[in-house]
Amino acid sequence: MADSALVVMDVQRDVVEIADDGSGYLSRLRRAIDGARAAGVPVIYVVMALRPGEGEVGPRNKPINHVVQAGLFTEGSPGTEIHPAVAPRPGDVVVTKRRGSAFSGSDFDLVLRSRGIHSLVLTGIATSGVVLATLWRAIDLDLGLTVLTDACLDTDPEVHRMLTEKLFPQWADTVTVDDWLHTVAPNHPPVKQS
Repeated sequence: MADSALVVMDVQRDVVEIADDGSGYLSRLRRAIDGARAAGVPVIYVVMALRPGEGEVGPRNKPINHVVQAGLFTEGSPGTEIHPAVAPRPGDVVVTKRRGSAFSGSDFDLVLRSRGIHSLVLTGIATSGVVLATLWRAIDLDLGLTVLTDACLDTDPEVHRMLTEKLFPQWADTVTVDDWLHTVAPNHPPVKQS
């Protein structure tokens, strides 16, 4: 696991408020983060932030224009901050992106290359957004991929299920937080189900 990193994407205050379904998502994600740290696996945070105003996004970019119109991801706003339940520690890398994928408009690839990371463990909100977009780009870069299915969340549970059960297994290892922790941090206690 020396060349792997746990990637926590778009788990920002406003996004959590919209998507959190009360299923214990943040506690599962927190456990994955704690387990990664216990096993010496680096944790990289990725956030989306757009400059205030309308010039940041072209008119043909429907998904990003939709979030701009909803008032999400405005750089410097409190809602764009990483949710405090999973906040980074001093010294953790936080990558700021300008589009859907962790690689788009960011230095994410540079961070990975400079640290010798060749395998990603993906988590985040939304499964159909940043997780899917990042997974596709990572495939093109020949990176190893694992998706923690219960550390990803989407506003549409059926889309989440379809992606994590049917599509992602074709391209990545798909496991639960507990199953992943069993392999990287076997002494880490299991998630308590609520």
